[in-house]
Amino acid sequence: MLDRVVRPGDVAVMRLSDGGYGACQVTGVDGRVTSAYALRWHSVDRPSLDELRGVVPLTLDHHAHDGRLAHLSIGSWHAVPPGFTWIGTLPVPDSVPASSNTYSGWQSLADDVVRQRRWDRELPAAVKSAYRAAATRGQVDVDFGAGMVTLGAATPRLDLSGEDSMRVPTSGPVRWSTLDQLPRCTALTWTGPDRGLARALADRPIVSSLTWRDAPPVVDLADTGLQHLSLAGADVREVWLPRGLHGLEVAAVDPGLAVYAADGGRWLHLALTGADAETTVPAGLHGVREVALDGGGTMSGAAVRELKELESFRIHWRKPPGQLIDAAAFAGLPCLAVIEFVDGYGLDADTLPELPSLTQLSISGLRRSVVPALKARYRGTGVRLVIEGAKPDTWLAANLNNPFRDWVDDDARGGAAACKAYASAMRTIDKVPQDRDRRPDETEAALRTLVEALNSIDQRYEIIDTLRREEAFDAFMELAARAEVQAHLADQWFDEWRDF
Repeated sequence: MLDRVVRPGDVAVMRLSDGGYGACQVTGVDGRVTSAYALRWHSVDRPSLDELRGVVPLTLDHHAHDGRLAHLSIGSWHAVPPGFTWIGTLPVPDSVPASSNTYSGWQSLADDVVRQRRWDRELPAAVKSAYRAAATRGQVDVDFGAGMVTLGAATPRLDLSGEDSMRVPTSGPVRWSTLDQLPRCTALTWTGPDRGLARALADRPIVSSLTWRDAPPVVDLADTGLQHLSLAGADVREVWLPRGLHGLEVAAVDPGLAVYAADGGRWLHLALTGADAETTVPAGLHGVREVALDGGGTMSGAAVRELKELESFRIHWRKPPGQLIDAAAFAGLPCLAVIEFVDGYGLDADTLPELPSLTQLSISGLRRSVVPALKARYRGTGVRLVIEGAKPDTWLAANLNNPFRDWVDDDARGGAAACKAYASAMRTIDKVPQDRDRRPDETEAALRTLVEALNSIDQRYEIIDTLRREEAFDAFMELAARAEVQAHLADQWFDEWRDF
């Protein structure tokens, strides 16, 4: 675990998602932020400190990277993964600064090693050459079988689901060879039956990320070069994964889903979205070591009861009350070292059982009244407790269902103003008569007042970044749906009225 004894020069061996080992070194510690860089090292066996002596820093030139150092600043929220082992201290190279202006988590250092190695050793030279040449090719005309579309040759992400301007035939053959005109495309979105998708990806290893909605009963991607897969579909029964996949996100699938992955999913980070108290880990993933649940207001520890190799577990409650049931199931997980909770407003200090293997518990969003007892429980235990976003119980009682409640963590006054604006808009909309066709002006005025309030809040407090903008959009659309405003019209209003 990372604690006060970590100092510049400390070296850790990193377990990598491809089964090998890498290494990183701390360059600076400044309060709650630690900076570290990855070494240019990859081995089958765990290296010793002497073997790492003199190893140069890893520079990144894969894909669009221009040779920057794999150097990050890491906040205290991010626990050192259980797959990292501190082995000693070496001098920090003079060429490496003490800190970095790039922020991420520890796992990103390990991922940098894997991505660079894949680029260096696994991708064909012609694929890499075409990728780099496309940066200056300008626009190209492409046709996937339903008409010509003009795109930038350097397009990195392509949505072929039919939900944007891209044209794809609704049935019949798809001209997958068109992907060769977009050699920088590394991420695809697709909907429905395979229709040659898996074969096209197997032939184009540059595509490393796939989002597949409404997937068919059998999904076989074993021969592809995918590293990340986001999968949704109520009819999915079997999924075959490539060995190189390290990120799997699954949503809205049948409880009987079976996943076939290398080593029982040992190298996967598994995320289950839209989760609730009945969610379970798909069959076949008995070896998985990292699981995240993202979804409703109540989650169950029973979801991971059978994962005896589980090391890291995260829950993000998207709805109140932020409650965890069946937490006693964690007591049967001998390797569980890191737990993260987000918006756990229903948690108590004694929710978790005693966990001898626990090294870090991070909680963002909880009742302030719980904090003293939590600190007392873990004081002197060797568990690093990180608490963010604790809120007064009385304030939460009034704002627990407000989608802007966590904005107060960025700015107390700006966040409170956003909560107030949302609550006012909801009250106004709920007062509109049931026959809304006769009173559309009141509904539109309430929604517009909300957006204009957010414009003013952002102008004054500058708190609406990309994430907050998405949250504002989701909240606006929920209110619009509550007022029975058609989605396309609400979307149009939001874009017309907002300044952020």
